[in-house]
Amino acid sequence: MLYGRAAEEEQLRRLLTEAGAGASAALVLTGEAGIGKTALLDHLASGAGRVLRTTGIESENELPFAALHQLLRPALDHLDLLPGPQAEALRAAFGMTAATGRDRFLIGLAVLTLLSEHAGEQALLCLVDDAQWVDQASLDALTFAARRLDAEGVVMLFALREPRPLGLPELRLGRLDEAATAALLAARTGGELPAYVRERVTAEAQGNPLALVELSRAMTAEQRAGLLGPLPAAPGGLSAAGRVQAAFGAQLGLLPPLTRRALLVAAADDTGDPAVVLAAAGAAAPDLEPAEKAGLIHLTGSTLAFRHPLVRAAAYQGATFAERIAAHDALVAVLHGDEHADRRAWHRASAATGPDERAAAELERAAERATGRQGMASASAAYERAAQLSADPAARQRRLVTAAQVAADAGLFHRVAALLEHGDGTGSPEAARVRAALELNAGSAAEAVRVLLGADFGEPAIAVEAMHAALSAGDPGLAARVCERALAAPPGPHGTLTGVALLLTGRATTPRWEDAARDAGALFSERFLAARAAYAVDDHRLAGELAALLLDHCRSHGLLGWQATCLHLLAESRLALGALDLAGQSAAEGLRHAEYAGLDHRACHLRATLATVAALEGDETRCRELAGDALAHATAHDIGSAAAHARHALALLHLGAGDPAPALAHLDRVPPGPPMLTAFLLPGLVEAAARTGTPRPDAAAGYERWARRTGSPAALALAARCRALTSTGEQAEDHFGAALGHHEPGLERSRTHLLYGEWLRRRRRRTDARRHLRAALEGFDRAGAAPWAARARAELRGTGEVIDETAATGSPLGRLTPQEREVVRLAAAGVSNREIAAQLFLSPRTVGHHLYRAFPKLGVTSRRQLADALGR
Repeated sequence: MLYGRAAEEEQLRRLLTEAGAGASAALVLTGEAGIGKTALLDHLASGAGRVLRTTGIESENELPFAALHQLLRPALDHLDLLPGPQAEALRAAFGMTAATGRDRFLIGLAVLTLLSEHAGEQALLCLVDDAQWVDQASLDALTFAARRLDAEGVVMLFALREPRPLGLPELRLGRLDEAATAALLAARTGGELPAYVRERVTAEAQGNPLALVELSRAMTAEQRAGLLGPLPAAPGGLSAAGRVQAAFGAQLGLLPPLTRRALLVAAADDTGDPAVVLAAAGAAAPDLEPAEKAGLIHLTGSTLAFRHPLVRAAAYQGATFAERIAAHDALVAVLHGDEHADRRAWHRASAATGPDERAAAELERAAERATGRQGMASASAAYERAAQLSADPAARQRRLVTAAQVAADAGLFHRVAALLEHGDGTGSPEAARVRAALELNAGSAAEAVRVLLGADFGEPAIAVEAMHAALSAGDPGLAARVCERALAAPPGPHGTLTGVALLLTGRATTPRWEDAARDAGALFSERFLAARAAYAVDDHRLAGELAALLLDHCRSHGLLGWQATCLHLLAESRLALGALDLAGQSAAEGLRHAEYAGLDHRACHLRATLATVAALEGDETRCRELAGDALAHATAHDIGSAAAHARHALALLHLGAGDPAPALAHLDRVPPGPPMLTAFLLPGLVEAAARTGTPRPDAAAGYERWARRTGSPAALALAARCRALTSTGEQAEDHFGAALGHHEPGLERSRTHLLYGEWLRRRRRRTDARRHLRAALEGFDRAGAAPWAARARAELRGTGEVIDETAATGSPLGRLTPQEREVVRLAAAGVSNREIAAQLFLSPRTVGHHLYRAFPKLGVTSRRQLADALGR
């Protein structure tokens, strides 16, 4: 029976009941040690049908995926039901195959799918106790799955001592009130304690249930009768949990020496295997009986478990330094085989009292194995400890920098900063790259450029990454310095870096971006730079193809940090081609990747892209929210390019609403810079200025120079449109005609039709105007650009044309929620539920749930009808 937890118990029972009807939920229980988190989980599990459970162990928290394997072990017989890549990723994470895990996201998605499959038609309860000690790789995968639970019938509960930013709702367990405290104490002691003893125990326990139980249990008969001081001696000033640990320590002190040694080894060990513990302790099974009879441990045939983590802590911390070292040495001696290689490495490191190259080398190999399985946080910790054990300064520095690199890959930038602080070779190229990555993500993009400018540009990776950072920072002065250094460096085989430097500085360049991006032997960062250059010169179709190619490479080679970057380029390319739905889909997927990986810098860029999509679709609230977030982060971290894109999104929002003055104000606030970085703003600026009666012929001329330099039909079309807006009479008409001649079908062509139609209507050429305005309306409706379609309809009404307002409903997708929209788009294209789930980080069951809700909104009864419904 639980005391004082009726409200919490009811809340959790309700979640489990709703799971029986197919709903899912995740919740984090927090509270101090002994407050009753485990008791609450036990109570809930006793009434649940299907339960998976894992418990974090402090000595196990550097072993990647240890807790996840413990949780999912009963569900692994469903592994073959997962899509092949997901099943392979999970097998690799658990060391069940020689393959390496290539994608952390895939592991998290595999967990989500496996939980869905294991649940079947029943509610599934997943319990993660002592989550503060769960290894980071497991915690990442579990919280990834928990945040995406929807319609699987799964309830996932995490219990930990202090709140952590897991992105999940929290329930804090407070101390028991006076009535609950009295009831619990009476139940545990039979109500026979004298009032004086009862009051003293209650005061010392401070409403902590475990303290109440253990302090009363630890009393002698004389103390219970009130004949002696009521409590065992304990240091003053301890918390309730500290007093409980002290009470456990007192009980351990009464055990025979060999029993205490066995418990110390068990506390240092993480296998929970009695055979391992007894062998390392030089003990036999009867030596564990005193601890078992005292209720300090639980024993089954294959498992030794402490009754509470505070017992483990008391057993370990109560031993001397020499005793602890001996315990770790003993475990090294008995843990045989490849399956225990990581454990041996950590125990050897724990036993080291100074530099030890053997221990450092073993830890480095453990780090390499963890990296291969995508246990990046564990790998970083192993490299760091290996560095601490290194006698050679060069080896120490190399391992520290590698620890920082791996931490950066994991998005643990607070660790990157701490690791770099301990380094002593900050001038090395590797250290400069890691420091720049830290600045780019958590500091200043401009400072990242300065860091790389201080390194050797003879290293190709340094030069290319400096260019990427300069393009992101958007600072003309820094960009010029990078270009100067890049042009002085030896050109690469494709001349990519040289070509981008020439482009940035306004000089002629003719590199073959496609060849450079497709060169599988080149640096990936250089391949991406070539794809980005193709986008910059307005070859959007090629840029999209190259982005998709590079994205596939990232997924197959585990380049996690680059996936969000490639999705960003793919989204921008699709956006430039007018494919708003696809652009939004790619940007949303990229943002999910960036947020999961802790890549705040890339997330900022992606929010600006999503704000642009929202502006064109007419979702004002979402546009302002996304653009505001992007602007705030970009301003704080000197990410000039993201700030420019966010302001462009806000300008498009106003232009679509027919309100050019604030659009012009937003665009005027973007600092001037090289055309490669700012030319995309000029068509909107020229339009806003023309509509406010303040033409900007200099801006139109600047864009025309850029268009001629690139030779891109898309840029030439926009240049002609800018000329039309800053010209009069027949010249303007000629320029509009030239623009339409260059345009490919898409959103920009529709905008030109709209502007041309508006120009014609104001000259009372209504018949000519209607032709262009109808073309604009059809294009805007097809793209889902609702506010622009509204502008076209208003102009058509101004020509005297009668508009069928029943047709002005926009895209059928507008009736759906954003998640339903993404699912339906993919289903209409023939993608299976499992494939949709993999792309959108959902479970297959949740995909089916979204389709079930979307069908009646679209007026269809099967997925075969979706393509026709979306084409209406």
